[in-house]
Amino acid sequence: MRKANVITAKEAALLVKDGDTISTGGFVSCACPEGLSKALEKRFLETGHPRDLTLFFAAGQGHRDGTGGDHYGHEGMVKRVIGGHWDRAPRLGDLALAGKIEAYNLPQGVISHMYRDIAAHNLGTFTTVGLYTFADPRNGGGKLNDVTTEDLVKVVNVEGEELLLYKAFPIDVVFLRASYADEYGNCTVHREIGPLDVTAMAQACKNSGGRVIVQVEKIVQGGTLDPKLVAIPGIYVDSIVVGTAEESDQCLGMPYDGALTGEYRIPVDAIPPIPLDAKKVIARRAAMELPRDAVVNLGTGVPEKIANVCAEEGISDYMTLTVEAGSVAGVPMGGTQFGAAANAMCIMPHNVQFDFYQGGGLDIAFLGLAETAPNGDLNVSKFGTRLAGAGGFIDITQNAKKVCYCGTFTAKGLEALCENGRLVIAREGSKKKFVQSVEHITFSGRYAVKVGQPVLYITERAVFELRPEGVTLTEIAPGVDLQTQVLDQMDFMPKIAMDLKLMDSRIFQDEPMGLAQR
Repeated sequence: MRKANVITAKEAALLVKDGDTISTGGFVSCACPEGLSKALEKRFLETGHPRDLTLFFAAGQGHRDGTGGDHYGHEGMVKRVIGGHWDRAPRLGDLALAGKIEAYNLPQGVISHMYRDIAAHNLGTFTTVGLYTFADPRNGGGKLNDVTTEDLVKVVNVEGEELLLYKAFPIDVVFLRASYADEYGNCTVHREIGPLDVTAMAQACKNSGGRVIVQVEKIVQGGTLDPKLVAIPGIYVDSIVVGTAEESDQCLGMPYDGALTGEYRIPVDAIPPIPLDAKKVIARRAAMELPRDAVVNLGTGVPEKIANVCAEEGISDYMTLTVEAGSVAGVPMGGTQFGAAANAMCIMPHNVQFDFYQGGGLDIAFLGLAETAPNGDLNVSKFGTRLAGAGGFIDITQNAKKVCYCGTFTAKGLEALCENGRLVIAREGSKKKFVQSVEHITFSGRYAVKVGQPVLYITERAVFELRPEGVTLTEIAPGVDLQTQVLDQMDFMPKIAMDLKLMDSRIFQDEPMGLAQR
């Protein structure tokens, strides 16, 4: 084999040409090729080149502080961005919302599969994921502003089934992060939180005739790497760049932690009970929906607290938590380590995890609740001047066997407390979540009803179920007034179940609920 071409980050930046399509690896703050992206940003700021790039990525990258995708957030540097999750790169989001770049938001799992289809020179990625959501061309086709006009998504009919076709396109340059490379360019990712999409991304770029550039922590002697650990064969790699110690952090600002790679396991101390507030009330009611031995995905925010409730109730072993980045079992991490899990039983590639999710492998998914419409549509991706992006939300929620949306009934200023098994609203939130129509359809109630998917909307004071006739109120918290504290705080009149029930009073008492016995 030929020896690897080892260059500096500055030399790597010179290989990117005006108008190139570049794809970058990483998952939020983990495995980001910071050295390469920083060098490219520096070149643009000093010379004005490369210009008019198309940036293509699946998971959002960065920490909202100029890292990750924000290295590309300069007017003129990019002309088009196609991404799965935008929230980590606010500068890019500002350019999109101002109409200064062409901008698309496509489902994260779909993009992870697009890499494989680009590598195989397929026409594109055919899937039901995104039907009736904002990714559907009948609802915008993932376009985020008026200057974005090209259709990247098409509705097609295959064997009588309606699908979306996400069109493939060549990739000119890919920036990846790996752990070690040998003299021949074979790269491992054994010190990363997982393999993510590095293999498929390298294949996609190589088979497009592009340049695969990998940032690594160190270069070792040829033939000394365990071939089972090599995720990027040297035959895919054009250039290797050795990153600095800081650029080689496992996650941005975080040193290597072997518990996140499977190198070793750490003792997990008993998780202390969390305070009994509105969010714990929601998490408790949500935990009651868990079937035994469930395979689960927990979203961020309120859904994360379900794990705390399960620990308090002694039912953590009744479910297996999974993370879209690839881990199965273990303790999912948050903050800059989001995407990783300590003590995982298995860590798979990002795209393989989404194969499982898109195929209906999740027994239940708990995601955050934001804008909700009368027909069950939900928006978590775009709110006026805030562009979050869907991430894996569409892939997960559209295909899980059951979905529970968990969040407070109102936002901005809500204060609720529990007294003697009852809920007391001390101060109402100023922003309503149940609205006449959502700004962005991240979840389609219409599609869920069509396929018969069970969907619940769980708040601290009420529980709703999605039925063919629309969002239906099925439970109300003890101590809450139906008219003034539920119906008057909604912009639409929900259907009300004939057998409207009180939520279980144990949810509102500051002691274990006994879910293990239940």
